[in-house]
Amino acid sequence: MKIVTTYAGIEEKYASADASKIVLIPVPYDGTSTWEKGADKGPESFLHASENMELYDIETDTEVYKKGIYLAESIEENSSPEAMVNAVYSAIKEQIKRSKFVTMIGGEHSVSIGAIRAFNENYDDLTVLQLDAHADLRKEYEGSKYNHACALYEANENTNLVQVGIRSMDAAEKSVMNEDNVFFAHDMATDDYWMDNAINLMTENVYITFDLDALDPSIMPSTGTPEPGGLLWYETLDFLKRVFEEKNVVGFDIVELCPNEVDKSSDFLAAKLYYKMLSYKFQEQGAGDENENPYGTKNQNTINKLKYNQDED
Repeated sequence: MKIVTTYAGIEEKYASADASKIVLIPVPYDGTSTWEKGADKGPESFLHASENMELYDIETDTEVYKKGIYLAESIEENSSPEAMVNAVYSAIKEQIKRSKFVTMIGGEHSVSIGAIRAFNENYDDLTVLQLDAHADLRKEYEGSKYNHACALYEANENTNLVQVGIRSMDAAEKSVMNEDNVFFAHDMATDDYWMDNAINLMTENVYITFDLDALDPSIMPSTGTPEPGGLLWYETLDFLKRVFEEKNVVGFDIVELCPNEVDKSSDFLAAKLYYKMLSYKFQEQGAGDENENPYGTKNQNTINKLKYNQDED
């Protein structure tokens, strides 16, 4: 594969670090996955699929790339899970302080630990919305608290965690799980109001971590630990669109793309999902307004906190 230097092959005037409102950070890490390896190849396959995607979104009637999408340098730290998490935390924090809308493509789910930590430091009363097949609430796994099986343990302790699509977990995880905030896949299948109920549990500021195995293997086979009974495309988009419309989404990540040479549809789905999420975030903002705040203006206390943290550093 050729080296990708800009997101989706967009023009340089939309891809520079200074001009872009959106930052995309690839984290090709697969140090702790326990079954199918290959998530470290996910960001590269995602970026190549993005180059072959139409950049006009029909649903929102927008071309969100014109807000500017800067493809940051990949985080290649793999000396240890803890070192990787710290590197992600530092990179995300730096971009938040530059008032960018920060997004990340993994890699396995442990990469989200550092991102969530950075956002939680900068936003009051943060909700983490996890779309996932797995609970990921182990305090430690295989000798590390930074294992992919522990990806949401810290968020569960320190934020308002809302879990959607869960259909696989260890019995021990029940001891720390807040079941009132969990939407199990088997319940969602017969509950016409799960979207309303999930959104009602969220605070104003929301960070989304999207593990692609939340989706059904019929549409997303290329992930490290696929589970039957997952979300389908349009119900997922319906839910995400409502979250973006009703809450202040401050950032998001997409993780666990494990590409294979035979089927490229999963790569393209991940690329399309990312672009749809950006389109939902910015659909109500006029193109060309260079002074808009990428995090929205709903919560002035949040904005003041961000400025305070910048001054402190």
